Amino acid sequence: MGSEFTGHCLCGDVRFRGQWDDAGYSACHCGQCRRWSGHLWASAVARTLTIDGPVRWYRSSDEAERGFCPECGSSLFWRMIGSDQTAVASGAVDEPTGLQLTGHIFVTDKGDYYEIADGLPQEAQP
Repeated sequence: MGSEFTGHCLCGDVRFRGQWDDAGYSACHCGQCRRWSGHLWASAVARTLTIDGPVRWYRSSDEAERGFCPECGSSLFWRMIGSDQTAVASGAVDEPTGLQLTGHIFVTDKGDYYEIADGLPQEAQP
């Protein structure tokens, strides 16, 4: 069985709960994710997800959309258009998260202001 989690945005207007099968999460270093999050986007894909509160969805490309709290602006969710799977921001999950970073994606697009030196797998593009 998957592990359960809860979480919320900065102001608490958006709350969520769900389960994931795998407690691993990845860090995305693409330009959109860096602008969206202010550095890199760290998220885990939820197997099930229930969201309570006013989420605003922004279609950031032809393929994906990003969900955020319209009150405080917290970046919370990412999903492919038409998908039933949603990636949840690791930093918005209540502790203990049980999450573990498993690797990095879009590392060829990473910012020039930091290095990735944790020894985890790095993919140029997934």
